[in-house]
Amino acid sequence: MPEPTKKEENEVPTPAPAPPPEEPNKEKEAGTAPPKDEEEVFPPNALPPGLCSRALERKDSEWSLGESPATEEQEKQNANSQLSTLFVEKPQTGKVKVGGNITFIAKVKAEDLLRKPSVKWFKGKWMDLASKAGKHLQLKETFERQSRVYTFEMQIIKAKENYAGNYRCEVTYKDKFDSCSFDLEVHESTGTTPNIDIRSAFKRSGEGQEDAGELDFSGLLKRREVKQQEEEPEIDVWELLKNANPNEYEKIAFQYGITDLRGMLKRLKRMRRVEKKSRAFAKILDPAYQIDKGGRVRFVVELADPKLEVKWFKNGQEIRPSTKYIFEHKGSERIMFINNCALTDDSEYYVTAGDEKCSTELFVREPPIMVTKLLEDTNAYCGERVELECEVSEDDANVKWFKNGEEIIPGPKSRYKVKVEGKKHTLIIEGATKADSAEYSVMTTGGQSSAKLSVDLRPLKILTPLTDQTVKLGKEICLKCEISENISGKWTKNGLPVQEGDRLKVVHKGRIHKLVIDSALIEDEGDYVFTPDAYSVTLPAKVHVIDPPKIILDGLDADNTVTVIAGNKLRLEIPISGEPPPKAIWSRADKAITEGSGRIRAESYPDSSSLIIDTAERDDSGVYKINLKNEAGEAYANIKIKVVGYFIERKKKQSSRWMRLNFDLCKETTFEPKKMIEGVAYEVRIFAVNAIGISKPSMPSKPFVPLAVTSPPTLLAVDSVTDTTVTMKWRPPDQIGAAGLDGYVLEYCFEGTENWIVANTDLIDKTKFTITGLPTDAKIFVRVKAVNAAGASEPKYYSQPILVKEVIEPPKIRIPRHLKQTYIRRVGEAVNLVIPYQGKPRPELTWKKDGAEIDKNQINIRNSETDTIIFIRKAERSHSGKYDLQVKVEKFEENASIDIQIVDRPGPPQVVKIEDVWGENVALSWTPPKDDGNAAITGYTIQKADKKSMEWFTVIEHYHRTNATITELVIGNEYYFRVFAENMCGLSEDATRTKESAVIAKDGKVYKNPVYEDFDFTEAPMFTQPLVNTYAIAGYNATLNCSVRGNPKPKITWMKNKVAIVDDPRYRMFSNQGVCTLEIRKPSPYDGGTYCCKAVNDLGTVEIECKLEVKGGLSFCRLLLQGVPPNIIDSYLRDLQSSNPEEY
Repeated sequence: MPEPTKKEENEVPTPAPAPPPEEPNKEKEAGTAPPKDEEEVFPPNALPPGLCSRALERKDSEWSLGESPATEEQEKQNANSQLSTLFVEKPQTGKVKVGGNITFIAKVKAEDLLRKPSVKWFKGKWMDLASKAGKHLQLKETFERQSRVYTFEMQIIKAKENYAGNYRCEVTYKDKFDSCSFDLEVHESTGTTPNIDIRSAFKRSGEGQEDAGELDFSGLLKRREVKQQEEEPEIDVWELLKNANPNEYEKIAFQYGITDLRGMLKRLKRMRRVEKKSRAFAKILDPAYQIDKGGRVRFVVELADPKLEVKWFKNGQEIRPSTKYIFEHKGSERIMFINNCALTDDSEYYVTAGDEKCSTELFVREPPIMVTKLLEDTNAYCGERVELECEVSEDDANVKWFKNGEEIIPGPKSRYKVKVEGKKHTLIIEGATKADSAEYSVMTTGGQSSAKLSVDLRPLKILTPLTDQTVKLGKEICLKCEISENISGKWTKNGLPVQEGDRLKVVHKGRIHKLVIDSALIEDEGDYVFTPDAYSVTLPAKVHVIDPPKIILDGLDADNTVTVIAGNKLRLEIPISGEPPPKAIWSRADKAITEGSGRIRAESYPDSSSLIIDTAERDDSGVYKINLKNEAGEAYANIKIKVVGYFIERKKKQSSRWMRLNFDLCKETTFEPKKMIEGVAYEVRIFAVNAIGISKPSMPSKPFVPLAVTSPPTLLAVDSVTDTTVTMKWRPPDQIGAAGLDGYVLEYCFEGTENWIVANTDLIDKTKFTITGLPTDAKIFVRVKAVNAAGASEPKYYSQPILVKEVIEPPKIRIPRHLKQTYIRRVGEAVNLVIPYQGKPRPELTWKKDGAEIDKNQINIRNSETDTIIFIRKAERSHSGKYDLQVKVEKFEENASIDIQIVDRPGPPQVVKIEDVWGENVALSWTPPKDDGNAAITGYTIQKADKKSMEWFTVIEHYHRTNATITELVIGNEYYFRVFAENMCGLSEDATRTKESAVIAKDGKVYKNPVYEDFDFTEAPMFTQPLVNTYAIAGYNATLNCSVRGNPKPKITWMKNKVAIVDDPRYRMFSNQGVCTLEIRKPSPYDGGTYCCKAVNDLGTVEIECKLEVKGGLSFCRLLLQGVPPNIIDSYLRDLQSSNPEEY
């Protein structure tokens, strides 16, 4: 087993020349490092390039200055930077020549910031440049008020080569963070590749961790060609620091690129210590050891006293003997072997003997990873899976992949995947595209390999080409082709892109492409081309649309007769159609009519053919034939021409003046006179006209009176439907006319037939009729006609068939708003309450009063199909109570209650007493009346009368208490007093008078102060205004109100369905001057239920309840806002609920 090499303190490695990219660079063994103090930890990257970082650092780092493994805090900041972006302009990577100046600028938008953000500049990942500002580094910040932008600048003056590297700018504001990295390259105008130590790319994330030695190629990737430096004699920085004055340390550190001067000075301080002679050790451990990975290292100490016990430690943990750690004793020597050294063994070791210890450091080097099997150039087609393979010298080694020099970072969203199987590493590209054509390379610590990937299109084969098609007008056009690749393509027509629409569909299914056009039109004809994407191949096809010839005779009569006036010119133009344009041939009696200049000739055009007769004669009358023909078929038609004409005249019966009705000859033997007055008698005569002239007039027609039928009835609708009947209703016609309206005829027919059946044998005057005797479950169509002396009008049809089946409509009671509270009437007044309800078939109604049947001798109940009426001619107090209404339709029922209160004037107070008389004052007291008139007593009226005159005068009105003091009485008089009770109906008919009189004594009487007892104001809670049942609209706030009285002030609690409402943001509770309010914010149907208000104090508890029903929701509100009556809205919502019970 080879012994490890010992490191000397002052030995400095010489950089080797840069190797080719394929060969790894080997690092020379470094000398021993000075001993490390246990309590001191030095930051990484303390040495400049050219000094041995292994001898000065406890934790490995990269050669590039300022870079160190990212801490957890930095990783969190990096994560935050992705979540919040503060930069509006980030610093960009720059280049500068040695001795030149360069400025990096960062800008931050301040619109959303209340104060200036904090900005830091770093070199690498940890070195804060704020403390380095000076001659070569200046930091500046400005603020533009107009644009509200902070500008931060970092200027490097007279750059040097060691200034090159990675920089970072961080900006923070409260919980927001943003970061940006950029590079600085310092070079001469001409230069060569610098010396690169491949092992400087190794970076340990932690001492003794499993991931120690993880590769980081950022240092290698940042290298650029720079001027080859002239070799200078090696300078021992340690010797310079030892011999220099302390005030020259900064200058030496800046000159030789030392970034961790503080750490080097600490080590220098330990090196200058005067070592004391050890009493326990005759020979201590060397300061440092270095061994290759997998080797064996030997630690040896010599004891001054062989009897001392020795213990070995690694990072403060005692080492126990094992197959890895072997201990030997040779005299006074104590030896420890470490077998099969790994990167985790790279650590600090010390040995204790008695009270003393000595320590050393072990450095384990990992051999470079070599590429044993190089990448190979690969050709692939688009869409294929591409695998680039290589092999390295170690299993599960860390390698990096690059595409055109840019690192490939695999991830779940990346198209690139890396597969590792031992020494074999594979880069996988799924579904390759042309963009993947590039040079791919793989890099390890000891070498690299590259290869070119070329991705081309697969040769395209046309399996089924497009074919020319000839299609009849209105038929489907289907262009279909099949190619060897499953790719998309574009369709063009006459060089223009084809746009998809209702008729035109583009279908792509696998390798098959279709263009389908429904109902071909003439404009669909043209040259169609399909072009596959990414290929220059085209598939053409021609579409020819043909149409059989057609003769359009819409402008002629039913028998195709054309009448022409003798002597006039006839030009009969017949529209024709067909593709290609057909050839037209006119003939008469199998003799063709040629195109020329004769009196009778034909003219042909692409869309019409004309027959021309100059100066029509009576012999020209006859049948003419037109024949059309093209490649799609032929068509013909016969046209009859009559040479004739008529003039028509009319006059009123009582007039002798005739008026011509047509100035152009009438070709027909029928004519419809217009603009006549209804109810006036007219006569008509006719003149015949031919080529010779006008005939004598015909005999006048019989007098006739023009009458017009009415317009059709309007608004035909279904009123009701049962199992055997249908009731229809409608509105009168908009126009009736002079003939008036005699009645209506209602007709119906069953679905699937056209046999209309008259429902009413006699005309009906009403606009409502019930069709009876219909079979159940049949469907009928219904129409109605208006009839007058001129006949029946055009029918008005019901738009859809009607199902003859009675629909069960659950009952619903519509309590009017004024009946939702207690209905109050005075004695003797009439009570007439109308309660609407709904339900089909006609519901059964039941009324009860206080749970018992109603005496129909005292209370009249009248029921109709839509409402029920409760009527009391003269109300009595015995009619007060709770009236319950039940509406029942089969198994459905609905209940409602109405409270009726019949009130009357109260009786007089029971007893009125004179409690005391003093001076000009009299104290009275009385007890409330025994009969309050079925209403609360609202006050009392007190009157006085002098005993001499006994004339009564009112002294107090509307007084609420049962005791009062009457003042300002006349001294010497004797008074009687009486009290009236008062309620909502007025004062009581009688009053209660004092039995004794009160004498107001004259002067000389001794005034005796009255003795008053303390009045007890305590009172159990009592609701003075109850809660009432309320309807609310979903989405609109609702309130429940009541008033309560009590002393001490009662505690109010609101409950919903017996559950207290506590801390619910949907409810707000108020209490002001005894008025309690519960506000329900934007209620929904879920908020409906029974609400209870509970008042509690020391004297008792009282509760009151009401019901809240939340209606409709959004649809209910919209209908209500549109002016639809609530009963129609409720009927609509019930129909909706019965049709979709699961949604409600």
